[in-house]
Amino acid sequence: MPFLGQDWRSPGQSWVKTEEGWKNYSLDDKNSNDSDVSYCKTEDECFQENLRLSVTYDMAAKKRRKDCMNNNAKIPYFHKEKWIYVHKGSTKERHGYCTLGEAFNRLDFCSAIKDNRRFNYVVRLLELIAKSQLPSLSGVAQKNYMNILERVVQKVLGDQQNVRPIKELLQTLYVSLCGLVQDMGKSVLVGNINCWVHLSMENILQWQQQLDNIQINRMSWTGTGMTLTDLPASLQLNIMERLSDGRDLVSLGQVTPDLGQLTEDRLLWKRLCQYHFTDRQIRKRLMVSDKGQLEWKKMYFKLCRCYPVREQYSETLQFCTHCHILFWKDTNHPCTANNTESCCKPVSPQGFINLFKF
Repeated sequence: MPFLGQDWRSPGQSWVKTEEGWKNYSLDDKNSNDSDVSYCKTEDECFQENLRLSVTYDMAAKKRRKDCMNNNAKIPYFHKEKWIYVHKGSTKERHGYCTLGEAFNRLDFCSAIKDNRRFNYVVRLLELIAKSQLPSLSGVAQKNYMNILERVVQKVLGDQQNVRPIKELLQTLYVSLCGLVQDMGKSVLVGNINCWVHLSMENILQWQQQLDNIQINRMSWTGTGMTLTDLPASLQLNIMERLSDGRDLVSLGQVTPDLGQLTEDRLLWKRLCQYHFTDRQIRKRLMVSDKGQLEWKKMYFKLCRCYPVREQYSETLQFCTHCHILFWKDTNHPCTANNTESCCKPVSPQGFINLFKF
């Protein structure tokens, strides 16, 4: 039987059921062999056959329109509820289990990246998925992943902020895809491998080039014309204390010699070490200079290579221990508990991944 689908092309032939079985007749054969072939049908049989063909063609047309919309659309799949019930096994009430890809589709990450409080959280989650969880996503989830990543890059190009984390994310994803493409026998990427090589990986290289060519405009306070270097040194140090990443301090110190001298302040690096690491970890990695002083800056980068840094986000996903629902903080979820705040706990990006490990 011929296959009716998105890529079906009719050669001008049709299958006709005869007494001897199904036979394939072209249009020319029908015209020339009408006298030889017994091809007689009643009016009712013709009506029924036309009805079946009409239904078949309508279904094929709907499928083609749906596939075309899914392939061309840049909008991820949305769901009415912005929360998801996390269950790891079948019960009498629910059948099946929740996967990482399903949670990635159901939770509204497109709106989350527009919120500055959630942006770093989503970027970190995308990086963790790129490192090890990309093959576990379904085809729809992988498509949503690339669409959300494209929106993240466009936001960074427009805002000219958070450039370095996105560069690291793209580099991590590119390295992971290179490993998966070269090792297809062990890992599976849903879809055509050529699409991943020629589309996804080329897009990543193009985004990396755009981020490398970005030029950050010099900003000044509206109405005053003042910049950071115009402030007193005490205020500059106060602003530097708000930075939680030592690489930001190093980058800031490369702007002007005066800022470079301020970023070498030992107290700044001491507070960074005490913020990210425990006293026991610091005692194991002590570094003393020739003058007998602790090298807090060198200790910080050495500790970063040995231990994970502390992650802090303005807003994260919440998990309700009473109803086992994962949701954003401002999303209403159907919880029957009297005190929902006591049973809701913040979920870190790594905790989000661990929820769906079996």
